[in-house]
Amino acid sequence: MRKVSALIGSAIFLVVVPGTVAGLAPWWIGQWRVHPPFFVFADIVGIVLIALGLVPLLESFVRFALEGLGTPAPIAPPQQLVVGGFYRHVRNPMYVGVVAVILGQALLFSDRGVLIYAAIVWLGFHLFVLAYEEPTLSEKFGASYDAFRANVPRWLPRLTPWRQAS
Repeated sequence: MRKVSALIGSAIFLVVVPGTVAGLAPWWIGQWRVHPPFFVFADIVGIVLIALGLVPLLESFVRFALEGLGTPAPIAPPQQLVVGGFYRHVRNPMYVGVVAVILGQALLFSDRGVLIYAAIVWLGFHLFVLAYEEPTLSEKFGASYDAFRANVPRWLPRLTPWRQAS
């Protein structure tokens, strides 16, 4: 897949999948109505989480196209193992970003329904990663993925970036 095609495919997938999961679904649940705050400054923490979630999410989508020569969509997966950028800190920056955006909305609007939805989304991501994604990547990329998996945590980012051995 060429970089331009990968960028276009990634952009379409970004709007359709994370756009629905992290944007449209939370809106359906809570209509973005503001409730009494969960705690002081919950709205500010929510805004920070949304911003912090969007950064790795967007960077990872671009990285999939430019470094991996593919998209996050299973129908056009990357041809190269993506281990740069936020992937040097956490194995699943897209999923972490999506959950952070949803949690941010839950805090911004103090919406318990969106908070529960965030937990359900994370559980769904976790099960998908365990049952499908990790075995598939291990089979496709072998020792490279196994080294990546051994050095980079699945959900909680490491503070120092992992550097792949040359």
